[in-house]
Amino acid sequence: MRIRPAWAAPPRPVRVRRRGPRRGVALVLTALLLAPAAACRQPVVPPGAPTPWPAAQARQWQWQWQLTGPVDVTVEADVFLLDPVRTTSAETGALRARHRRLVCHVWAGTYATGDPDASRFPAAVRGAAVPGRPGSRWLDVRRWDSLEPVLADRLRLCRGKGFGAVALDDADGYLHRPGFPLTFDDQLLFNRRLAALARRLDLSPGLVDDLPQVAALAPDFDFAVNQECVRRGGCDKLLPFVDDDKPVFHVEYTGDPAEFCVTTVGYGFASILKDRTLDAWREPCVLP
Repeated sequence: MRIRPAWAAPPRPVRVRRRGPRRGVALVLTALLLAPAAACRQPVVPPGAPTPWPAAQARQWQWQWQLTGPVDVTVEADVFLLDPVRTTSAETGALRARHRRLVCHVWAGTYATGDPDASRFPAAVRGAAVPGRPGSRWLDVRRWDSLEPVLADRLRLCRGKGFGAVALDDADGYLHRPGFPLTFDDQLLFNRRLAALARRLDLSPGLVDDLPQVAALAPDFDFAVNQECVRRGGCDKLLPFVDDDKPVFHVEYTGDPAEFCVTTVGYGFASILKDRTLDAWREPCVLP
């Protein structure tokens, strides 16, 4: 289960890790499957424009996902997935100056009691607690009229801080026990509305997880973010994005990269190993 950042809490220091020799060795993968990250970088996206994802580079991105701790702007990645509240405009400015693409992480189907906008959600849309995330609750995604104004402001915060894309998380309440009788079609409609809302606000929309709906939603979203499709199974369900030359940003929290990278890079994913805290540490699937 992802660790949800405390929106209003001060950032925690990045922990220093000692990794064994196996993880410290660069993973040798065929150059036909993965090009160096430097080749992917393009001029910085103009402010106010959604992030472009050139089809020719769909299999070449390197990425970073950081939701806790001070943002490490020196990480050698093309794409940064960051928390919009914790991340400062100075940090996004520094990353854009280095030609990085910025993706805003937004909880679309849940809210937390510590969120600055928590009081804006009517009691009627507040559902069951999210297991493993104290204070977080599911939202009734069928009530679009109640949710849209709050979600739109979350996306405007992303746009105002210089993000050009948004990864929409917890958009799979129908797979859990949200406290409402959500159906597959309820979720499908909500997720398509989310993608359309992001586009209206000049953000490139990305889908987080929700593997059962990928085939239906790939035309609506510009990229995918997936957690642990190797450990959990189902990596092949992300191929509609790959087949459309759209990026798939994939993370595993356990396992040996020397093993899972061969599979996921073979699929065409941009893969990394992370700690579940989603701090600055990462081990990407890279060429030496």
